[in-house]
Amino acid sequence: MKKIIVKGGKKLSGEVSISSAKNAVLPIIAASILNGEKTTIIDAPMLQDVFVITDVLKSINADINIDRINKKIVIDTSKVISGEPDSELVRKMRASFLIMGPMIARFGRFKISLPGGCNIGSRPIDLHLKGFTSLGAQVSFGYGHVEAYASKLIGNKIYLDFPSVGATENIMMAAVLAEGETVIENAAGEPEVQDLAEFLNSMGAQVSGAGTDTIRITGVKELRSTSYKPIPDRIEAGTFMVAAAITKSKLRINGAREEHLNPIIAKLREIGVCMEKGENSIIVDGDNEFKHVDIKTMPYPGFPTDMQAQMMSLLSIVEGTSIITETIFENRFMHAGELKRMGANIKIDGRSAIIEGVERLTGSEVKATDLRAGAALILAGLAADGYTKIGDIYHIDRGYVSIEEKFLSLGADITRIEE
Repeated sequence: MKKIIVKGGKKLSGEVSISSAKNAVLPIIAASILNGEKTTIIDAPMLQDVFVITDVLKSINADINIDRINKKIVIDTSKVISGEPDSELVRKMRASFLIMGPMIARFGRFKISLPGGCNIGSRPIDLHLKGFTSLGAQVSFGYGHVEAYASKLIGNKIYLDFPSVGATENIMMAAVLAEGETVIENAAGEPEVQDLAEFLNSMGAQVSGAGTDTIRITGVKELRSTSYKPIPDRIEAGTFMVAAAITKSKLRINGAREEHLNPIIAKLREIGVCMEKGENSIIVDGDNEFKHVDIKTMPYPGFPTDMQAQMMSLLSIVEGTSIITETIFENRFMHAGELKRMGANIKIDGRSAIIEGVERLTGSEVKATDLRAGAALILAGLAADGYTKIGDIYHIDRGYVSIEEKFLSLGADITRIEE
């Protein structure tokens, strides 16, 4: 079993380059089904989740070449069939469900197992299915799977009860080949949704309004081959910003886009972290006095739930009482118990975590309960006295490219071992 060991107490310095966004590239890979031709993804992040979704596409006969050295993925979907994808692969990752919209759009029928993913709370697919039904699909459930059929998809007005990122993306992909205009109201506005729209348009789709709460899609008859580079990963950037803060260090984070990070930047500045914009970078100086803050996770442009755990690690050593309220997922405080093993003083009250800052954390043996929890434990380990041994690091590998190598380049004492 692989583990990551972190020895805390070292200041970091230097610069780190941010990889392309996991949450942008996954729907882009799914959308490659739509053109029935070749799609080239440039500067693709070499992550476990990327390998899983490409394997899902391979299971329906896509031809995929992954060049790990040059970080390029070439996907040929000309021979994709409408059969059911490998159920074991689909259950590994929730994002696998994103192929349903493209498959219905292209073939008119599709059957898929119900998806899996991190155990961070209920993430129902009802909004996805509501969208497909509004476009004219008939949806039915069987034992452990869902199936949809449509002789023809027709554009419609769709209101989402919650601005779900996955539902917005899936409906958008289904609608690009539908007849007429589709309007998605109360749509998610995350940068990854905007990036998917840009990708679809690069294939010849007509999508406008992405980034606002109303997205308009005018259906086209066919899409073409394209080459595309996804946006940088704002959550990875945020994680390294917190790393600078928690170690009282100064780091240059290359590739970070300030416009995607505004809620994270605002909270870090409120805490007392100094930041300035460089050329295609953000310089973060954490050598300052910090003060406690309250955080409430919200859909974009609010504070991202994917940064909640990392901020909890930082606030656990900030004097005073901080409160984090999680409004997106009801089961996303599992990392609190692991931080408490390291000496953090955290009390969970429903959807709120009450954090009393302690003077220092102490290295301990902990487990990554999900992807972002794993990142939070690395951050806590960087600030803790002694050694922190983190297990279940396969969660971390789902979303962070070469995380220990990047921290090593900044001067951290971090290593991966096999036990």
